[in-house]
Amino acid sequence: MKFLIRRLVVAAIVVVTSLQPVAACTSLALIAEDGALVYGRTMEWGAFDLHSRVVITPRGTAFTGTTPDGKPGYKWTGRYGFVGLDMVGQDYIGDGMNEKGLVVGVLYFPGFAEFQAYEPAKASNALSSMQLAAFMLSQYSTVQEVRAALPQLTVVAIPIPELNNQPAPMHFAVMDASGKAIVIEYTKSGLSIFDNPLRVMTNSPGFDWHMTNLRNYIGLSAFGRPARKLDGVEFAPLGAGSGFIGLPGDFTPPSRFVRAVAFTQTARKTADGGETVYEALRILDTFNLPLPAVGSPDVDPLQQKDMRSSTIWTTVADTRNLVYYYHTQNNRIVRKIDLKRINFGAGSVQRFPMETVRAQTYDDVTPR
Repeated sequence: MKFLIRRLVVAAIVVVTSLQPVAACTSLALIAEDGALVYGRTMEWGAFDLHSRVVITPRGTAFTGTTPDGKPGYKWTGRYGFVGLDMVGQDYIGDGMNEKGLVVGVLYFPGFAEFQAYEPAKASNALSSMQLAAFMLSQYSTVQEVRAALPQLTVVAIPIPELNNQPAPMHFAVMDASGKAIVIEYTKSGLSIFDNPLRVMTNSPGFDWHMTNLRNYIGLSAFGRPARKLDGVEFAPLGAGSGFIGLPGDFTPPSRFVRAVAFTQTARKTADGGETVYEALRILDTFNLPLPAVGSPDVDPLQQKDMRSSTIWTTVADTRNLVYYYHTQNNRIVRKIDLKRINFGAGSVQRFPMETVRAQTYDDVTPR
């Protein structure tokens, strides 16, 4: 029976990853020796360019929840300003950090996400899953506050035109400046909020499955394996890295989860948030995916015409120094937004392109 169950779980993973191979996000975090938490993630979306923009949202911004039947949903006024990246030209925040250092990452969760039932009579307590990141960033400063608030709301799915009018399946990685981290998942079992002590997340299956799967890799080590003698013949490792033999190298969410844990647990020690940004970017670079690697027969090649990578953008957030960094598929020059220099107490929501020219910037050092 156990063997049959294992076969069924593996089959489910194969089905999920084959039907939804265009989304392969990875999120993680590192903590500096001075306690600064630096969060980072990749946004893989191989079906079409999300055309993300930078969004700066001030305190006092009024929000109204979106519902399936168009009735006004839950209304709130933002307590905190935040910086984020939107998706498909809509106010769908896919990633961001607020002025208190709370970060939220939205990751694809196909085959498992199931949001709550919508009751028209209770529309005033409902908001769309696509608004949940903005809700958390605008309202809360700590993971504990988020954990306490979510059970009081109804989070519903709405159709997205860019997804053939289907809802977007997603789950959420949330961390705060203290180092606390959670994963939020809505499934057929309801709302689940998991502590995330390793501060790593990818895609399907659910977070608890990924944590259980780590038990298959507890023998991995950053240190090389020692030489061994067999019948008097000595066998030594062929080179560096032998401690990581068996580390999965494919692009599936379970394999990326294991690699993200292995790389964050063996990252070099860094003194502060500024230095930790370097290490976070180095690790995230190992998760960049080319378009063919996550291709699908259902993807329209015309939608990918101007894309250079499945990894559309990469972000890093220094939650202590309140600096938000990113680079894109078109230009790997790292850009930054210093939240300390933004007046979140005035003005309206600002939206501007992540890049004005979709081309790599080069520093020409040819001798003259």
